[in-house]
This record gives sequence, C-alpha cells and structure tokens, in this order.
Amino acid sequence: MAVPFRKVSKTRRDMRRTHYKITANGLVECTNCGAKIRPHRACPKCGFYKGVSTSKEEVKEVKPEVKKTTKKTETKVAEEKKAPKKAKSSSKTEE
Repeated sequence: MAVPFRKVSKTRRDMRRTHYKITANGLVECTNCGAKIRPHRACPKCGFYKGVSTSKEEVKEVKPEVKKTTKKTETKVAEEKKAPKKAKSSSKTEE
C-alpha cells in the first residue's frame, strides 16, 4: 500500500481543495406569474409549467379517511367502555 513520503501542509491541502465548492442553482422566472423558480419544474405559486396548468388541486379528490379496525381492537374498546375506571390511590394519602 502506498504511503505519502511527507506530510501535506494545511496550506497545500487547502489550495488543492479550492475547486471543491458548491455552486448556487440558477433560477428562472415563471412564464405565467413571474416568480423565481428552479428550472424545469412547475411553479409552486401558480402551478403552471411551460404555459400549462399542472395544479393537482383541481384534479385531486378528497377522500374521507377510513380507519381499519380488527376484532381485537373492537373488543378492547368495548371492554374499556363497559369497565369503570378505578381511581389510583397513593400510599401517602392513606396515612
């Protein structure tokens, strides 16, 4: 296995790493509302992409959420309703 002949100084290491940097993503204007958006994506404000509406709000139907119950959960709920809750007594109040 290769081993470095000398220690690389902090300056030389940092000079080598000067090109390892993050560049900011370019922004473009929405053709419909003029908001700044990332390229090749639908506008989050108006929902348009290349002049066509892609809003899912118009297409999406709201379905009521149905909870799935099993026989075990139904029996537990029924037992909890039938049985009265016992009050917890602490040993300090009895003294």
